[in-house]
Amino acid sequence: MRSLLSDLIFQRLTGLSESSAGTLNKRVYQALQHAIFDGSISPGSRLPASRDLAKELEISRNTVLAAYEQLQAEGYIQTRTGSGTFVTADLPEDGVIADKTTTRCTPLRSHVSLSKRGSNLLTRTGVASHQWGAFMPGVPDVTKFPHDIWRKLQNRLSRRLHPEYLTYSRHGGCPELQHALADYLRIARSVDCTADQILITAGTHQALDLLAKMLCDPGDVAWIEEPSYWGIRNVLSINGVDVQPIPVDENGMDPPENPPENRAPKLICVTPSHHYPLGAVMSLARRQKILAMASQQGSWVVEDDYDSEFRYSGSPIPALQGLSSDAPVIYIGTFSKTLYPAMRISYVVLPRPLASRLKIAHSELYRAGNGLTQLTLAEFIREGHYAAHIRRMRLIYGKRRSALTRLIEQELGPEFLIENSNAGLHLILSLPDSIDDVALSAELEQKHVLTRPLSAYYLRPAPRRGLLLGYGGVSEEEIVPAFGHIVDCLRRRLQPYSATDERGELAEPETNNLPDPA
Repeated sequence: MRSLLSDLIFQRLTGLSESSAGTLNKRVYQALQHAIFDGSISPGSRLPASRDLAKELEISRNTVLAAYEQLQAEGYIQTRTGSGTFVTADLPEDGVIADKTTTRCTPLRSHVSLSKRGSNLLTRTGVASHQWGAFMPGVPDVTKFPHDIWRKLQNRLSRRLHPEYLTYSRHGGCPELQHALADYLRIARSVDCTADQILITAGTHQALDLLAKMLCDPGDVAWIEEPSYWGIRNVLSINGVDVQPIPVDENGMDPPENPPENRAPKLICVTPSHHYPLGAVMSLARRQKILAMASQQGSWVVEDDYDSEFRYSGSPIPALQGLSSDAPVIYIGTFSKTLYPAMRISYVVLPRPLASRLKIAHSELYRAGNGLTQLTLAEFIREGHYAAHIRRMRLIYGKRRSALTRLIEQELGPEFLIENSNAGLHLILSLPDSIDDVALSAELEQKHVLTRPLSAYYLRPAPRRGLLLGYGGVSEEEIVPAFGHIVDCLRRRLQPYSATDERGELAEPETNNLPDPA
């Protein structure tokens, strides 16, 4: 014969079994929880022993024990040695019940306030809703990554992996990767560094965030290129840095001759080997000028060397960092363009006075890890697979760039090319001032053609309009049909409206500015 409490729980179980999903011990837990909160079981009451309740309910004792353990873990009941199990005497009046169908919740706020910097960030975001396809800029061909080689390396390393690589990093990254990078950068990029100067980060954005936090106070000035990558200005701005756009010409950033002494920049952010997005290479004279200004003003030059491996003619452009052994340059590189973005591994070559302190700060702020991936990457570089992959992809991207360039010249004319630096993973389709590049890019996205409007890379009113066309993630066969959508959209925009002549008759439209497709 059941006790009153057993009858109550049995009735609750019967209702829950029909309306609630879950295991039996979860339903027992819910039945007891509801009974406690609706007052059916009063605070301080003694619950039956688990063995007795299980027998009366004709269920397993382990089921009741599991329900009791969960209630005790959440603070609903207490076990007193030698006395039994009791409902907690000081339960809150408004408890949280796991069954959402019976929970009485306060409605969510209709308006949520963000910080000023958070709201400002959301008004000028640059991240795209799609990250793969023709002609998404800044994305390599991730389908060409040698997964078989990588998998073999990773499997081999994981069999003898030291526990140190499975915990948080304490050295600013995997030591093997730091040494491999120091050797690679010295040969490939003329970067003057040792392994202890290298900090591994989870992408370039994290590297910039660290620099902004550790080297700038709110209100400090940072010079950025105009135009420039949206991520740089947003990361700096969210940290309270006053971003000042400095114009770029064919020789790179053109800094002012006499900047105000009280507004000297803490950071000077540049892409000297291949300006993003226009493609200019910073001249030697301009490099020396910027380094001299930085030394004089106490500034740090942040060199973003994001895709220098992909130059399709001529000699590689040496890094700005290697011009002087004591240059105030912080060099940032990434594997997002050479391997694949989802790897989220970048690296920072820090001047010696900064290295140890910024490594400590990085560990404190971001709790770095990902040791096995970094160790595999170090072996990938050391065995020559990285250099071989770059050589292979350089040939593929060079052919795609040539194919897209020829297509633009044939279909539209050479005046539609802003520049041809013969480097990188994108080129720019120049547009007449009458064309709204933002609207054109949005229309093309509806046709699954992904571009970026050039005007969006300017902080000030854009002096020119265009589309960034990335060719890294599109094969030569796919380039022609995808570019056909661009030509069609342009032709409609450049086709003048028909008008009536002086006699009121419909006049013939003027000749289209675009040639017919070949």
